[in-house]
Amino acid sequence: MLRSLPPVATALRDTWREGYGWKEFRQDAVAGATVGTVAIPLSMALAIATGVAPQHGLYTAIVAGAIISILGGARFNISGPTAAFVVILLPIVQQYGLGGLLLATLMAGLILVAMGVAKLGRLIEFVPYPVILGFTAGIAVVIAGLQLPDFAGLNTTALSAARADGGWLNPSAWLGLIGFRELFIGVVTLLVIIYWPRLRTPLPGPWAGLLVGSAMAWYFNLGAEGAPIIDTIASRFQWEVDGVQGQGIPPVPPSWVLPWNLPGPDGQPLQVNFALIQALMGPALAIAMLGAIESLLCAVVADGLTRTRHDPNAELIGQGVGNLVVPFFGGITATAALARTATNIRAGARTPIAGVIHAGVVLLAVVALAPWLGYLPMASLAAVLFVVAWNMSEARRFVHLVRSAPVADVAVLLVCFTLTVVFDMVLAVGVGIGLAAALFVRRMALLSQSEPRSAEELAELQLPENVIVLDINGPLFFAVANKAMGALRQVDPKVRTIILDMQGVVSLDATAITTLQSAIEPFQKRQVRIILVGLTPHLWLKLRRAGMRRVRGRLAYCRTVQQAAAFARRWHEQDQAAKAGVAAEQA
Repeated sequence: MLRSLPPVATALRDTWREGYGWKEFRQDAVAGATVGTVAIPLSMALAIATGVAPQHGLYTAIVAGAIISILGGARFNISGPTAAFVVILLPIVQQYGLGGLLLATLMAGLILVAMGVAKLGRLIEFVPYPVILGFTAGIAVVIAGLQLPDFAGLNTTALSAARADGGWLNPSAWLGLIGFRELFIGVVTLLVIIYWPRLRTPLPGPWAGLLVGSAMAWYFNLGAEGAPIIDTIASRFQWEVDGVQGQGIPPVPPSWVLPWNLPGPDGQPLQVNFALIQALMGPALAIAMLGAIESLLCAVVADGLTRTRHDPNAELIGQGVGNLVVPFFGGITATAALARTATNIRAGARTPIAGVIHAGVVLLAVVALAPWLGYLPMASLAAVLFVVAWNMSEARRFVHLVRSAPVADVAVLLVCFTLTVVFDMVLAVGVGIGLAAALFVRRMALLSQSEPRSAEELAELQLPENVIVLDINGPLFFAVANKAMGALRQVDPKVRTIILDMQGVVSLDATAITTLQSAIEPFQKRQVRIILVGLTPHLWLKLRRAGMRRVRGRLAYCRTVQQAAAFARRWHEQDQAAKAGVAAEQA
């Protein structure tokens, strides 16, 4: 009965089928609690990097994290806000506001569900690795660049003024724009995050760095009159719930909200109309495509670590439903996060229940620890994202690929990386896939060739002089059809039988079929016989549907060249006998 259900919640259903008891739940609870503590600062930092208040990232981890774990097709994926989305979501927030971002997320969820229903879960297999590595490394550079103002305490207002009058070109002018206390906090936080794991304590490195950074920020802000010296979550963000106002993060769970009632770019409720939906369709499609790539890539990596298999179509549907629902609770775009998924696996997770517990831990932090989270300094959160960006960049693999890969693949990698940094990820992926496809076509074209058999080979087949054998190999498609049929155009007019050895042909497209028909037609008008050899039944069926059928004494199909040679000898004997008869009559 379970197998007849649609591809939804397949990972959870598989765990129930295998048996789930107290032992498995205990392992999931430990893993969920571990990854939940890691997700709290990351969710806030990524929401801030996206241009929205930190609670929206937490709401994403709570709502989308639970829904996707339940409905998805990957046992170990942990979903929430991810760094890859920052470069896409930030421009949406700047242009359309929070309401526009949530509406685009909802539209992306619909697209993901449609992709899952259409069984496009194998999408990741069609995206070349240099393209994936190029745009992820580019995104990492962009994220790191976006965190520099918070990390170094840059006075962005003074920086904009200096840039306007050209003063920013003077290196000494930068010293007056840097907040050295923030920079000190950011550097210390970064060092703690990097070296803390060597102590092998249960406390995750990001939390250790944030605690140290928060203590330093609290010390620097002691006795500050008016605005605090060190910028924190509480000093930068305000909230209002049911008429109650506060600083930092609201200590309430996510509640129902209509995305179009949230503010647009002008601070007023979003005005939803056809023009807005049309304008958001491109960003929504980009969100859906990146979400699909990220979640499926994460599932593939998790399968490699755990020797399991995910259901890609169910994962797309789970991601789609999660992104459909989360905007109605104030959450932003979600997808599977590789770092959190790896943490989940290392912590001993067994089933998707760990993802649900992770969401519960984040919910508990929002309700119980919201006032304390307001003390987190922005410089420390920027340091956390620096580490995320470094891990995301896969710098070692990037350098290794540049050194060892073929020149064409390196070109694709560098083009995707440059376009992501200079322009945007959507353009980079589109151009990268286009370049990779063009290179693939070129490589396939080099494999396709046609050439006549040598005289020695023809002698072994005992063929008459007016018979020629042409070898055609490789895939025959639009890019090589004319080249492959070029040898036919050079056939001696005295030839009476042409054997086309196509045993090495692995595919035929419409262009190749049409070109083959066009190349054969002049020979048929001159009563030249054609024998096709070695085509698979599938390819022969294609030719028959296109109108190429066996014609007695004119067009034949054989399995081997030896059979074709026997046909050719028989036809030659018939021709000789016919000529002898005509000569006898004339005599």
